[in-house]
Amino acid sequence: MATNQQRREAAKRKLERQLARRAERERRRRIVGVAVTVGAVVAVAGLVVFLGTRGGDSAAEGIDDPASSSDATPGASDSASGSEDIEIPTERVEPASRPEALPNPTSCEYRKSGEPAKEVSLPDGENVPSEGTVKVTLHTNVGDIGLDLDRSLAPCTVNSFVHLAEEGFYTDTSCHRIGTEGLQMLQCGDPTGEGMGGPGYMFADETFDSLTYGRGILAMANSGPDTNGSQFFMVYGDAPLPPSYTVFGTIDDEGLEVLDEVARAGHDGRFDPSPGGGKPNTEVKFTDVTVES
Repeated sequence: MATNQQRREAAKRKLERQLARRAERERRRRIVGVAVTVGAVVAVAGLVVFLGTRGGDSAAEGIDDPASSSDATPGASDSASGSEDIEIPTERVEPASRPEALPNPTSCEYRKSGEPAKEVSLPDGENVPSEGTVKVTLHTNVGDIGLDLDRSLAPCTVNSFVHLAEEGFYTDTSCHRIGTEGLQMLQCGDPTGEGMGGPGYMFADETFDSLTYGRGILAMANSGPDTNGSQFFMVYGDAPLPPSYTVFGTIDDEGLEVLDEVARAGHDGRFDPSPGGGKPNTEVKFTDVTVES
């Protein structure tokens, strides 16, 4: 039979074990809490820069990322292959509109920068109209995507886009990145299909503070202020971005349906975990681009 002293020592050891377990549980909770907080901060930061630091003229243009090209890992696992159940908003956002009209006509400066991914001339930047719209159809292997370009929003951007389309720069070009979570968009416009190519020139942003992004919006890629080139992105869902990307038009309903199907097929995850997204599992290739003035 245990003596009182032995019982007291046994009770003391039991209490010590309980306190140790309690301290360990508390320590683990703190670690998990910190990890969740850090993860959330990284995710938000990744969204903010997702469109800005990779791609373009000699790695100087393109929205396809906030990370350097070394973060794009071609051999990454197909982490988004099961994206069929992603949530895609069905409501379009309101089209953008400028608080004040621009002079009409206006002039645009297109400055040479790097080697073009595909031979193309500089656009004419004189007497560029800043009124009216231009209809463009991206004919792709998965269906047509209709665009309505708005000169009043971004006359220099529309002028460049139409110029590149008419010179065949976008024809036979594949879209190189799609995002399905957080930032839901398809990025295109690099003939190399890798996110690093541009037209060999850049031009200034045409942004304003009230710009917002969401389903149906067409915008330019960039890698910082005034680094627009040929890459652009089509938003089919959520896009929590700052007003740093030139909006120059909208996407038609049929085009959004095409983007939805491509998004549900997922991507190869080569840009995960940051900035996220990857090459679409369903290839999107422009077989032709037609312009209706």
